[in-house]
Amino acid sequence: MSLSKSLAAAGTVAVLSLSLAACGGGAAPQAGGGGGQDCNVGISMPTRSLERWINDGEGLRSKLASAGCTVDLQYADNKTDQQISQIQNQVAGGSKILVVAAIDGAALAPVLAEAKKQDATVIAYDRLINGTEDVDYYATFDNYKVGQLQGQYVEETLKLKDGKGPFNLEAFAGSPDDNNAKFFFAGAWDVLYPYIQKGQLTVPSGKAPKSAAEWASIGVQGWASDKAQAEMDNRLSSFYGGGKKVDVVLSPNDSLAIGIEASLKSAGYKPGADYPIITGQDADKANVKAILAGEQSMTVWKDTRVLGEQVFKMVKSIADGQQPEVNDTKTYDNGKKVVPSYLLVPEVVTEDAVKSKLIDSGFLKSSDVGL
Repeated sequence: MSLSKSLAAAGTVAVLSLSLAACGGGAAPQAGGGGGQDCNVGISMPTRSLERWINDGEGLRSKLASAGCTVDLQYADNKTDQQISQIQNQVAGGSKILVVAAIDGAALAPVLAEAKKQDATVIAYDRLINGTEDVDYYATFDNYKVGQLQGQYVEETLKLKDGKGPFNLEAFAGSPDDNNAKFFFAGAWDVLYPYIQKGQLTVPSGKAPKSAAEWASIGVQGWASDKAQAEMDNRLSSFYGGGKKVDVVLSPNDSLAIGIEASLKSAGYKPGADYPIITGQDADKANVKAILAGEQSMTVWKDTRVLGEQVFKMVKSIADGQQPEVNDTKTYDNGKKVVPSYLLVPEVVTEDAVKSKLIDSGFLKSSDVGL
């Protein structure tokens, strides 16, 4: 069975960290005549340590505040207890719609049960909330597709379909407490693992999970760049002596890629024909600069403005007493229910597409990346 099928019923962790102090403007308008709710929204984001969560939280807050909603945005410093406390305060403060990007998607069931007693509606944002019936909707990108795009990029660049190889591969996975990470890894591993079995890809470190269930064995807690750097340092020093070189590094996101690139640089790797392929995700500014400098091969871009716009529409529908639009009612089983979801499509960005996709669309400014 392919990893895609084996994960079809798995969760995809998503929870935004809630804010104690209201960030939005004005009195909340009363909902329209469909039995809806006040547009009083709590947004809970996981951390300010990653650029994307700052952009997501502030972008959604701005949209909702401009529409007259009362908005409470909070960041939880990657601390689950802090996120739970913030959500409790948000509910106590009158938030009737919660948008949550979870730090630990398996830890929120009790606090969401409390929220349901206050008739709150819960939208899981980009990470599925697991083990509870009290999450109403889920909005995200197709996370399996993210990994698939990374794997296919490696496959095409190395001409693996043509039988080329062997190439030395080192693979990383995301934070073990983030269910999205298993989808990212599975999407890539479905493409790449057959080439390991054929001998076209070799893994000198031996860190090559044989199934999706083992993905967390190479996970990097908290998506931390410094931990990825230390792990790559260890692999290079332990398994790449005597002139052996790494040819490709599967990095599930840009945060890990930055650490991996720092490790390679300290080991003497320089951009050029023999520099490893390195994947990524999120189109962070530092990584786009790295792509332009030849230090990273690609990133999978998830235009979070589109995600924010979709969640904004969902919130307004709920406030107006209407059913939000969804386009997937089968895939995301959180262990208690299949959560109605809206999935968006990610896309690959390489050096030659930075301007046309990221700059011309307004996602980044030329000055952000030195163009």
